[in-house]
Amino acid sequence: MKPGKHNLITDVPGLQVGNAHDTKINTGVTVLTSDTPFLASVDVMGGAPGTRETDCLAPENLVNDIDAIVLSGGSAFGLDAASGVTDALAQTGRGFPVGPMTVPIVPAAIIFDLINGGDKQWSNNPYNQLGREALQHSQTDFELGTAGAGTGATTANLKGGLGSASVVLPSGHTVGALVVVNPHGSVVAPESAQFWAAPFEVENEFGGLGVCTKSNPLYNPKNEKFEAFNAKANTTIGIVATDAVLDKAQAKRFAVAAQDGLARAIVPSHTLFDGDLIFGVSTRQQTIPEEKNTETQMALGHAASICMARAIARGVFLARSGTNDTLPCWHSVHATDQ
Repeated sequence: MKPGKHNLITDVPGLQVGNAHDTKINTGVTVLTSDTPFLASVDVMGGAPGTRETDCLAPENLVNDIDAIVLSGGSAFGLDAASGVTDALAQTGRGFPVGPMTVPIVPAAIIFDLINGGDKQWSNNPYNQLGREALQHSQTDFELGTAGAGTGATTANLKGGLGSASVVLPSGHTVGALVVVNPHGSVVAPESAQFWAAPFEVENEFGGLGVCTKSNPLYNPKNEKFEAFNAKANTTIGIVATDAVLDKAQAKRFAVAAQDGLARAIVPSHTLFDGDLIFGVSTRQQTIPEEKNTETQMALGHAASICMARAIARGVFLARSGTNDTLPCWHSVHATDQ
């Protein structure tokens, strides 16, 4: 397996991503969309999720076509970003036709970034406008790290960020991941610059430092406890996408497989304090030969987990320092380790 042309989720043909942020508030919004509706499901493994319109993505429910997915900062306030995206899409005639109206279907998930050093004393909720701006900026090439919904993200001990990665399977199908890295846990081994996701790194995409061999992940000799237990950040939210034709049950299983990548890249993950969830997306462009269905489904799930782990590390590796930060970025602490 090799990365796609851009090593981004938009290597899946037809997908676009838009970012918008506010550095004063230290937050932002990221939108995944496409020129045509796509299929999605979702898997939630964290204990504190924040979502909108995710029930309709369950395999047993009716909706098969959605128009965008919103990932946002702002905790519950950030869910209003989906309203901005929905309104903007409706103005272009995009959505499910109901008589004279069209109703865009826009599921959303949020991270908690309300105590990250930014000014949160707004008089009007800013996320509706940030959602609109992110949609307007949708394109195939987009910024990672301190961008979009990753702008104010944090981890246990470093700044978080927005990450993405892709892979092209031998079957010709493409898989991509997009993730907002804001976990209760850590993405690097204790007292180390090395990422937990290091075994899956491709072409030195997050520093090429290799696997840490000197640290015990359950013990920090400085204070005799694992540092992530004192974290104030929570929730990693992401999307895995493919051009393979999937139904909703298969998209759900695709998202479930990607959760393994989250667990490989963040220690601990899926905690009571996290709202960890992953959307599984199919643009339904490339069929899977019936005689290779099982083999291909397994390959798609494996690729989803690998892409997610890589995307998480890239999001933190590419983050940059800002004026309102409460934590250092990876480069400000570990640049000399490269």
